[in-house]
Amino acid sequence: MERFPLEDTSKKRALFIGCFIALLTTAFGFITRVFLVDTWSVAFDLNPAQAGRLMGIGIWPFFVAIIFFSLFIDKIGYKMAMIFAFIGHMTWGVMGYFAYHFLQSGDIDTAYSLLYWGSLVFALGNGTVEAFINPVVATMFNKDKTKWLNILHAAWPGGLVLAGIIVIGMGNVEWWIKIVITVVPATMYFLILLRQDFPANERVAAGVSYREMLQEFGIGGASLVAFLVVLQLNDFFMPGPEDYLMRYGFIAIGVFMVIAFGWYVRTLGRPILLFLCFIIMPLATTELGTDSWIQSIMHGIASSKGFDAGWVLIYTSLIMLVLRLFAGPILHKVSPLALLVISCVLAIFGLYFLSFTTGWFIFAAATLYGLGKTFFWPTTIGIVAEQTPKGGALTLNAVSGIGMLTVGMLGAPIIGAFQSNSQIEQLQSSHELTQLAPSKLVKDGKVKLPLQDETIYSIIDYQTVDMEEFNGDLASMENPHEVNALISDLKTKGTQLALAKVIIFPIIMLVCYIILIFYFRTKGGYKPIILKASRVDL
Repeated sequence: MERFPLEDTSKKRALFIGCFIALLTTAFGFITRVFLVDTWSVAFDLNPAQAGRLMGIGIWPFFVAIIFFSLFIDKIGYKMAMIFAFIGHMTWGVMGYFAYHFLQSGDIDTAYSLLYWGSLVFALGNGTVEAFINPVVATMFNKDKTKWLNILHAAWPGGLVLAGIIVIGMGNVEWWIKIVITVVPATMYFLILLRQDFPANERVAAGVSYREMLQEFGIGGASLVAFLVVLQLNDFFMPGPEDYLMRYGFIAIGVFMVIAFGWYVRTLGRPILLFLCFIIMPLATTELGTDSWIQSIMHGIASSKGFDAGWVLIYTSLIMLVLRLFAGPILHKVSPLALLVISCVLAIFGLYFLSFTTGWFIFAAATLYGLGKTFFWPTTIGIVAEQTPKGGALTLNAVSGIGMLTVGMLGAPIIGAFQSNSQIEQLQSSHELTQLAPSKLVKDGKVKLPLQDETIYSIIDYQTVDMEEFNGDLASMENPHEVNALISDLKTKGTQLALAKVIIFPIIMLVCYIILIFYFRTKGGYKPIILKASRVDL
């Protein structure tokens, strides 16, 4: 791997800018998918949970790439990882283009396959981006990691704002064009970083061995990863109830992963790292899971006031962008954990108010949510970098990978399931609908609905309404237009109310951060760990 003196300001600046644009590229792809999920739901006839799964395939493979490259990135080099990321982003643009044209020709199955697999390739590219940018920046600014990781991750909301404005400005152009705009920043970071030399990782420069790096993660971390991998394999290949061989085969893969890793490292790993791995799961769902759905959830409410619901995401992202750029002065006055506790409280109230606020007051509630989610991800990653420097790229990126795997595999579909359940609750309990519905559809003061049982990974149950059958039951009514309008309003309200259920995730985080505060008090206060053997000239 190439080396350069960390005092070389010009090289550090060029590297940082390239890493910044690379992360911005991932945000471009993310928000265009968020804006298009409703379009795809209509085109491919997807219910909310199915749409969540399509969103998820564009997120969870991030984990595969970030873990794979974190294990070998010190051998193959950051530049090779960057090139792989670029290929992934370009491939997504090409497959998105062809998916649109196959859909227009009537070949829906091929179009969906291209969209689905293209999303997977896109997520692999995104994971590879974070596999190299996080350790590069943590190494260049190894005395102030949390500050600079916050500034680096300002690229994420920056990309959401910039791409969001561009996509809204495009209006109703063909959706393949909205996908292909991701190619522009991808080309920019590729041209910038291709000419750069990269520093050796802090762990490598300090002489920490590969086994010591893996020991930071330990058997505990491997067990968590194996559990998530087994769940994902079962969902990806979807074995039927009778496919015991495949199901047990996936379990065997997970057990083998843990045994092999445990045999090599022979330690449970750093307890604080395992705790942070747990925290990142509700954290990712709170931030990225909600952001994945916010445009769709707020669509009906925003339309009534004549504005695009995408502005809600752009607005909260703008708040994140500004605050992350000024993370240094904020962290100088407030400790990272205290900042995260405050963030949790703001996110809880923000999500709660977003669950019922209407009209332009949405932006007041979104302000609280935006303030709350701003520091979640980069500050938690900064804590990982400061507390487990021996883990090098692996621990830093494994936490991010677990977060992205969780939100892609569980977070986005769970929030979709929340919406389905909330819609059912609103339809069943509506007094107006019980008055309009035929008597045969009303029992004990509630509307009887044709429900279908669904499940996610065989562990999360939810229900959907067979709207075709339900509409058929209501077809004979005197005022069908009035009923349809009422049903639409109730579903919109139910979708929004689902956000009230999401607050369980920041509540879990709040408890965890408070536990960490008390833990560090027993250690004399929060202090970053600096590797004694670290050299300035890498």
